[in-house]
Amino acid sequence: MTETPLMSMRLRVEQDIFVVRQLGREVARAVGLEAQDQTRFATAISEVGRVLLAAGPDAEVAFAVRPYGVPTLHVVMTHPAVGEAARVSRQVQQVGRLVETMEVENGDDSTVVRMSRRLPPGVPGLTPARMEEIRAGLAQHVPGSPLDELAVQNQQLIAALDEVRAQRDDLARLNAELEETNRGVMALYHQLSEELEETNRGVVALYAELDEKSVQLRAASEAKSRFLANVSHELRAPVTAIIGLGRLLTDSASDALTGEQNRQVELIRSSASDLLTLVNGLLDLAKAEAGRIEANWTQVDLKAMFGQLRGTLRPLATRPEVDFVVDEPVVPVLRSDEVLLAQVLRNLLINALKFTEAGSVRLSSLLIDGDIEFIVSDTGTGIPPELHERIFEEFYQVPGNKPVSGKGTGLGLPYARRLAGILGGGLRVDSTPGEGSAFTLRLPATT
Repeated sequence: MTETPLMSMRLRVEQDIFVVRQLGREVARAVGLEAQDQTRFATAISEVGRVLLAAGPDAEVAFAVRPYGVPTLHVVMTHPAVGEAARVSRQVQQVGRLVETMEVENGDDSTVVRMSRRLPPGVPGLTPARMEEIRAGLAQHVPGSPLDELAVQNQQLIAALDEVRAQRDDLARLNAELEETNRGVMALYHQLSEELEETNRGVVALYAELDEKSVQLRAASEAKSRFLANVSHELRAPVTAIIGLGRLLTDSASDALTGEQNRQVELIRSSASDLLTLVNGLLDLAKAEAGRIEANWTQVDLKAMFGQLRGTLRPLATRPEVDFVVDEPVVPVLRSDEVLLAQVLRNLLINALKFTEAGSVRLSSLLIDGDIEFIVSDTGTGIPPELHERIFEEFYQVPGNKPVSGKGTGLGLPYARRLAGILGGGLRVDSTPGEGSAFTLRLPATT
């Protein structure tokens, strides 16, 4: 946008420096600059005018406004002396701080100084009518004497000093508040540091206690495992002997027993067999807890394993109300431990047959997200949701769930879950009372 001229004057004598200062202040006031900016603008013009007048008379000062876009007040000071730009620039370099832009350059036949100052936001629109009004007011301006200008400068200086003093007082007050805040922050920091140190000491003591308890718990667990292993091993021989003696007493080659004697011997054999089952379970569990069971990784023929489970467990499914079904595996081969995998599935199937009075017991498999799931489902009595994890505790049996056939020891499921962990998988249960249960063994489907 083009600039709209306001007025101009020439600097011929030193008194004109005071006149151009007054005129600059009036122009700045008329276009809407604030009081401090008026003083800065007038000071910049008078200082540049003094430097130019030192090079000779006839320096022209022209004021103009760019009213559109970003409204800006401009002043162009032209001196007929050529080649003075470098000298002028050195002498007025501090003046640039009082305005937003200042340029000093050599023209074809003069030295030109250009300065500008943006007008503050909210200034009333500088319409053509307003520009005519400003020009008329400036034309009627009567310059004051140097004494008057000096008085104005003194008043401005006093105002500036008062402002500086107020700012200094505010700064001192802020420094005092900051110092007080810093003292509070430091006190809080020390308090928090002490509390944190105390907390750290407590945490360290707690960790030490936990480490000690962990050592004690590990020692107790190892002692329990050794006790179970030793007791189980020592019980096996006499229990096996009792079973053998009972079989010998009832053998046809032995002396005939009365009916009551036969019943009592069978009771002894049955109790000894139950005890042997419990002892074997304890020994297997002790081995698993002690880490003495290691997987022997081989390629397991799942189709053959499922067929073997179907054949060996079929005699246990003696009730016609229960359908015993073993589906074909989803993959023919799986890399796993054949003995441990068969043991887990056998335990789950035997449990399902024990607690299913009618309906079905089924072994099936699925492929899910790169894993294989072996699912043993039944339509038995079911397990309440709050007991889904407790059934994997040693010796725990669901209250009221009496097996339809055989007896339970509460060791089969804990042992099966430990074997599942050794095989690199997990064992979970989904069950609803009265509807049945589904035990899922999930393993990596590597072949």
